[in-house]
Amino acid sequence: QVHLVESGGGLVQPGGSLRLSCAATGSIFSTYRMGWFRQAPGKVREFVSSISWRGGSTYYADFVEGRFTVSRDNAKTTVYLQMNSLKPEDTAVYYCAAGGAPEKYEVTYWGQGTQVTVSS
Repeated sequence: QVHLVESGGGLVQPGGSLRLSCAATGSIFSTYRMGWFRQAPGKVREFVSSISWRGGSTYYADFVEGRFTVSRDNAKTTVYLQMNSLKPEDTAVYYCAAGGAPEKYEVTYWGQGTQVTVSS
């Protein structure tokens, strides 16, 4: 059984930072690309970022604008999303994903999500 468990969400003021973590269990970690998506209330789930299994290739949505950094630690089977300069429009549930190409919405496994709220 494969599980993706996110953590690190919370309430932060505009301009602040958060680091999301996604711990993966099972044998998928060294095989799949890992990614992050988000879904705001009333909106569709959208791609945020992804990283290749060796970490050599990273992908970001245009709205990231250099504010987020994705990374992975294969020894810990964990992927991270460092988010800086957060804006109120970044408020959403953030989901970890694993698949062949998350940046193309090719996702096999999803985490349960972690809430990020950016508000003063």
